[in-house]
Amino acid sequence: MEELFNYHNELLKTVNNKFFRFLYHKIDWGQRMIAIKGPRGTGKTTLMFQRIKYGLHRNAKALYITTEFPWFFTNSLFETASEFYKHGGQYLFIDEVHKYEHWSRELKLIYDGFPNLKIVFSASSALEIYRGEADLSRRVISYNLPGLSYREYLQFMHGYSFKAVNLENILTDYPSIIEEITHEIRILPLFLQYLKTGYLPIIKQIKPALYPIAVQNIINSSIEIDIQAVSNIPVHSLSKLKRLLGIIAQVTPYEPNISSIAQKVGISRNTVLSFIHSLEKARILNFLVRDKYGISNLQKPDKIFLENTNLNYALEQFPNVGRIRETFFLNQVKSAGIQITFPKKYDFLIEDKYFFEIGGKNKSVKDKDVFIAADGIETGWGNKIPLWLFGFLY
Repeated sequence: MEELFNYHNELLKTVNNKFFRFLYHKIDWGQRMIAIKGPRGTGKTTLMFQRIKYGLHRNAKALYITTEFPWFFTNSLFETASEFYKHGGQYLFIDEVHKYEHWSRELKLIYDGFPNLKIVFSASSALEIYRGEADLSRRVISYNLPGLSYREYLQFMHGYSFKAVNLENILTDYPSIIEEITHEIRILPLFLQYLKTGYLPIIKQIKPALYPIAVQNIINSSIEIDIQAVSNIPVHSLSKLKRLLGIIAQVTPYEPNISSIAQKVGISRNTVLSFIHSLEKARILNFLVRDKYGISNLQKPDKIFLENTNLNYALEQFPNVGRIRETFFLNQVKSAGIQITFPKKYDFLIEDKYFFEIGGKNKSVKDKDVFIAADGIETGWGNKIPLWLFGFLY
């Protein structure tokens, strides 16, 4: 196993503690098996290495492995864990588990066979953790890692450190929150940068001009590798899935006509539903539904968005500003774990009690009980709250 440890040690050298994703402090690291799911590029690997380097005792015996490593051409995941455990292994971190064919079966064997071993594994957002060939529902605690919030982006890229704020505080005390933030920073220019290129931490590694190309590559990899690995979509159908995404991207937010889409793409209605649900699980699309309990794979969503605004800029040359505003609001609220649904009137309903309209600085509504999340303003008044502030929810 020397080559695995050498790889582990080399990667560990590249990790620092200058910035931690919000999820790092929310995970109950004491659990015996933890799953970290999320889109490509959100920082799942870095989060695991930070746990190894800064969260464990310096003498703890930990090992990071990725299922993409050539070692697994001739060795199984179970055999690797067994050998590690025999030599006193305590913490096993497994990256890209969805790319390993019998991942759930062998994770179950590892969990049951090595009771003193703690396992953390990462996987694509598209992976159904609880629907693998072996039942892990009683064994694994699952967490989701979205892209950077606007708050995180400000710290990650520009060194501004602000605490996350909850929804109730924004609605009742936004003037004081805004005053504290805007005292230190010109908030609107950086907000525009975030909307275009700030959702994924890869922005720190590449030029902003190349970021849309990187996002397009991530989309392709998510479809061709992640979705294909965890679904029953034939390889020859992936081009139609991409065509479907291209059509939807041009019209989001979109109240879907499934039959119309099926005709344009040349596939059946049920295949369209299967495709859009696969794209949603992979965090390429975002759904908005009227039912707070969600929908099944056989139902169509009430409204479809791209998952984040960076996707809008990567897939469209000149994205509509209204799309950008609504996509941002939905993304930040859902990523914060807050319930959001599609009301019969107005744009969004949060927690079954707060109605929201999204718009520019001149947006207005007659109903005084409706909040406005307004773009282009640094401070608010009355029920009109700056749109950017909802990027501080996580």
